[in-house]
Amino acid sequence: MDMVSRRAARATGRATARSLTAALVGLDAQLVEVEVQIGAGLPAFAMVGLPDKAVAESRERVRAALAAVGLTLPPKRILVNLAPGDLAKEGSHFDLPIALGLLAAMGTLAQESLDGQLALGELALDGALRPVAGVLPTALLAAERGFGLLCPAASGGEAAWVGERVQVAPAAHLLELIQHLRGERRLRPPAAEPAPDHGGAPDLRDVKGQETAKRALEVAAAGGHHLLFVGPPGSGKSMLAARLAGLLPPLDAAEVLEVGLIHSVGGRLVDGRLSRQRPFRAPHHSASVAALVGGGPNARPGEVSLAHHGVLFLDELPEFQRQVLEALRQPLENGTITVARAHRHVTYPARFQLVAAMNPCRCGHLDDPALACSRAPRCAEDYQRRISGPLLDRIDLHVEVPALAPGELSLPAPREGSAEVRERVVRARERQRRRLVEAGRPDLAVNAQLEGELLDRLAPLDAGARDLLHRAAARLRLSARSFHRIQRVARTIADLEGASVIRRAHLAEALSYRRRVLVHG
Repeated sequence: MDMVSRRAARATGRATARSLTAALVGLDAQLVEVEVQIGAGLPAFAMVGLPDKAVAESRERVRAALAAVGLTLPPKRILVNLAPGDLAKEGSHFDLPIALGLLAAMGTLAQESLDGQLALGELALDGALRPVAGVLPTALLAAERGFGLLCPAASGGEAAWVGERVQVAPAAHLLELIQHLRGERRLRPPAAEPAPDHGGAPDLRDVKGQETAKRALEVAAAGGHHLLFVGPPGSGKSMLAARLAGLLPPLDAAEVLEVGLIHSVGGRLVDGRLSRQRPFRAPHHSASVAALVGGGPNARPGEVSLAHHGVLFLDELPEFQRQVLEALRQPLENGTITVARAHRHVTYPARFQLVAAMNPCRCGHLDDPALACSRAPRCAEDYQRRISGPLLDRIDLHVEVPALAPGELSLPAPREGSAEVRERVVRARERQRRRLVEAGRPDLAVNAQLEGELLDRLAPLDAGARDLLHRAAARLRLSARSFHRIQRVARTIADLEGASVIRRAHLAEALSYRRRVLVHG
């Protein structure tokens, strides 16, 4: 507010102040100006600017927090305007900027101390500051605009990941922040601390037998391909799927920040710490569409976005609701998900690796006449029809996981574990990244992202491989999508061997993973 406006406000008996905060729209933070006016009239505390219920309830939290530091709101009409007025305001993080605006309007703080400061935080009734979601994108906005950031102490570490581009003042209590803004004390800037490594994913050495499935897991990890395991109960499908994340290289710096943004908006960062470990999400089959792909009243990210740059494991795939599975088709193809609501459309990144597991039928013993139910094989057809053909077509590798013989269970642990396989995966991914950089596409990382002319250029086939692919496409009636996915998988198999051209053996292995292991396929 300029000097002329302040003089005019005083002349009319009104005190006006402002503070700055942000509203979250997807992964972006948009600047919001909090205008506070205290004027003559019957005592009231009104709030305008499309606040949701959490924002509207901040009146009582702010009133109690100010009382806790020895301040009482004047018995006048208080009006809080959240601008721009056509942007929905959601969340409890508006508590702190509203309280600071009130303190400036009451004369407790100088308006100049709030200028150039972005504030967010939830107030407890005793004046303590509680952590809130969305601190990282708000810190990025502050850095972009050249503002400082005022936030709860528990969220300071999250804001510190932006680096020296923004000055962060983390406070545990409203009184500490008041003293800081008055210049009576200086709050210590926070440090960015990584999340602790809890030992990583389970080791592949724990899985006995199932060599074909292990090889498919390695190929999937190397090229970022989607994978489906089909087999009877107890064959090791879930064990194999849980070990995929342990075969992947750690996140690079850009991926850490991107994953951190999603988890920050979702309110899932613990102590503001970001991790280099790839996410592994395993929602239950009772999950709703909103839980899986995102949504709800606040259009928050779902499991597909929380698994970005990591693994999404869907166990008992046919048990998921049909509409939930069909909602996966967009992110599987494009690596993004758009959440549409009446007042907004939000797009979240969702480039994950899908690993799914399922029994061949409801009882799970389709291939064992002694254990199969009386409706076999009709029960298998009904069970597998819950998964649509277009969804199956988007899964690169279909692998059968047979039941282990009793003798295999007593074998010693295999000599090769996750560490050895991960070394080959890392080398194969480095070949892919180097090739994509040379091709002018540093924005891509793995073979699963190759499309169109780029796929033909970077995944060349020798004469034998090309002939085999064309004959297989005609015999198996492959769709164009399946045709290209087989070529991508073959490119990954060649990368694992260090070959520059896809040979017939590479393509034959890729075709073996495309065999339909389902009854209705």
